[in-house]
Amino acid sequence: MKKIGIISDTHAYWDDKYELYLGECDEIWHAGDIGSVELADRFEAMKPIFRAVYGNCDGYDLRARYPEILRFKCEDIDVMMKHIGGYPGRYDRSIAAKIYASPPDLFISGHSHILKVMPDKRLDLLHINPGAAGIQGWHKERTLVRLTIEGNKFTDCEVITIGQKQTKL
Repeated sequence: MKKIGIISDTHAYWDDKYELYLGECDEIWHAGDIGSVELADRFEAMKPIFRAVYGNCDGYDLRARYPEILRFKCEDIDVMMKHIGGYPGRYDRSIAAKIYASPPDLFISGHSHILKVMPDKRLDLLHINPGAAGIQGWHKERTLVRLTIEGNKFTDCEVITIGQKQTKL
């Protein structure tokens, strides 16, 4: 059993609430637009397993450190993560063929700053976009998602609102 924290679109903004909500997780997954090496270092220093993909706003330093697409197993769940990925019924053309050819159990994306936790019944997968945790962008609330993976099951999925975008800590 693993507790997973999913975050995206931090855009180089650190909030101590990340540690509060993600510090108890076994793994933290960042769906891109991390924003700076310093921020990536802070996530990695939290000591759970840190997995990330780069986003369209991430520079060459982060692109050298993290892949564009990450596919891995967590417990018995096949996970695929890409920053620009779309959502069920409207997957981005840059990833759609891979999803349709070999659907994962869980597809995670960021980019839109729109929080979504929704099933793709056609492909029998769960899609999660944790929204945006940083302060850049048009979103009003900063969010992240936590869930537990046990074997091939998802449990305890929770959306956490970190605060309003205008909040400066």
